[in-house]
Amino acid sequence: MTARHRPLGSLRDGDDPVVLTPADAGWSFAGLRVLTVAAGTTRTVHTGDSEAFVLPLSGGVTVAVDGREFELAGRRSVFTRVTDFAYVPRDAEVVIGAERDAVVALPMARCERRLDARYGAAEEVPVEVRGAGAATRQVNNFGVPGVWDQADRLIACEVLTPEGNWSSYPPHKHDEDRVGESVNEEIYYFRIAGPDGITPNRNGFGLHRTYTADGEIDDTVTVGDGGVFLIPRGYHGPSVAAPGYPMYYLNVLAGPGPDRSMAFCDDPAHTWVRESWGALAPDPRCPLTGPEERS
Repeated sequence: MTARHRPLGSLRDGDDPVVLTPADAGWSFAGLRVLTVAAGTTRTVHTGDSEAFVLPLSGGVTVAVDGREFELAGRRSVFTRVTDFAYVPRDAEVVIGAERDAVVALPMARCERRLDARYGAAEEVPVEVRGAGAATRQVNNFGVPGVWDQADRLIACEVLTPEGNWSSYPPHKHDEDRVGESVNEEIYYFRIAGPDGITPNRNGFGLHRTYTADGEIDDTVTVGDGGVFLIPRGYHGPSVAAPGYPMYYLNVLAGPGPDRSMAFCDDPAHTWVRESWGALAPDPRCPLTGPEERS
């Protein structure tokens, strides 16, 4: 295990699978919490200096914040539906309740401005089929610039990769402030489905690579369900779903720039792969999910 790879259990805090602050990551902005909410109970989160999305991973929840309440229908699994979600501001007390057992992710970013809480409908999340051939994947662009602009620094999206496919490919980076590239810290949070393609499975696995041109970072790791990978800088990709095990990951990004941006730069050694996609058909399995629950 490298300092950047945090397998399942290494970020656990009590009943919560992941509690990761910017200080824990060794950087300045991006964080992540994954909370369990038992049936018939509530959890209270104080956002402090960070804004957040409340994103159901399984189950549905209510979100009470700033005198408002949002009902999130959620989903059975990250592999069954594009979910609705809520945005909550910094310096807020957020009460999350559930009638049935639920698990929610809170991608977070330290920020300066306090914005209004807001609901995001599943039907309004743009679902993008990206890549072609064995590099086809689905991207749920729920919290990215130009789609969701009710955020100060926080950027988030979901990626679903069919079993056997490659995503986050070609390798790319966003660690320099220049034309066509922005600076972002990034978190990958993985879920891996089992044989039914729906239920997260501890036996499933995939691969992830992050590296730098100067060779200081060169990590190729096996990632499992519930694992986290931290990307402070450098090229990242691919993330590969092993045959038989579809892969999901939540991307959380935040950086110091005055404007939220996902601008990136391909590794020039591999950018030709992107240019080859015009001659290939997308994998017909994508998209794997949409706003309606998959059976």
